[in-house]
Amino acid sequence: MQLVVARIGRAHGIKGEVTVEVRTDEPELRLGPGAVLATEPAATGPLTIEAGRVHSGRLLLRFEGVRDRTAAEALRNTLLIAEVDPDELPEEEDEFYDHQLIDLDVVLADGTEIGRITEISHLPSQDLFIVERPDGSEVMIPFVEEIVTEIDLEEQRAVITPPPGLIDESEAVIASSRDGESDAGAAPGHEGEAPGNADEAAPEGPDETPKGDAR
Repeated sequence: MQLVVARIGRAHGIKGEVTVEVRTDEPELRLGPGAVLATEPAATGPLTIEAGRVHSGRLLLRFEGVRDRTAAEALRNTLLIAEVDPDELPEEEDEFYDHQLIDLDVVLADGTEIGRITEISHLPSQDLFIVERPDGSEVMIPFVEEIVTEIDLEEQRAVITPPPGLIDESEAVIASSRDGESDAGAAPGHEGEAPGNADEAAPEGPDETPKGDAR
């Protein structure tokens, strides 16, 4: 099983180093010295990692045979691909590889069908499920625990609790209208409680830390 573990960015310095966009939670395993990686486009590889280091929060890699900035820049936007045993599982229970998530059915808690996961988009802040709806349209669902409440690999499904408007934009409009009506009719205060400051009383928003990583 082949998995994309990084994308090569721009050259760094003059000795062949490159920045990389890491797409795995296990860079020390997938992107360590000696690792041999296939590439996309295939003609660029395979590439063998000679050395790596972290600089200003970014991983820098140097590959065997790449000795100057010109050669390093020629690798820009190349995808690095690792060979992974299909039966291998992540160390953490709430983490998943891409191939485990692709083709899962996406349903609501009541069983309503939303669609099927066709792609995982890896962003710096979180991962996104690209879900194909039954009508052929697509919807993006953040892979965060507040929304994706369950991944059931045995049943091949992902259970979600989406906020209004995520699946159906009209729901967001309706919810917004109701909020406006509620605000317009609200009294300045209620019996038994001080009016207070609205900002002080407002609860903090949910922490949308990614629930797991697709590697």
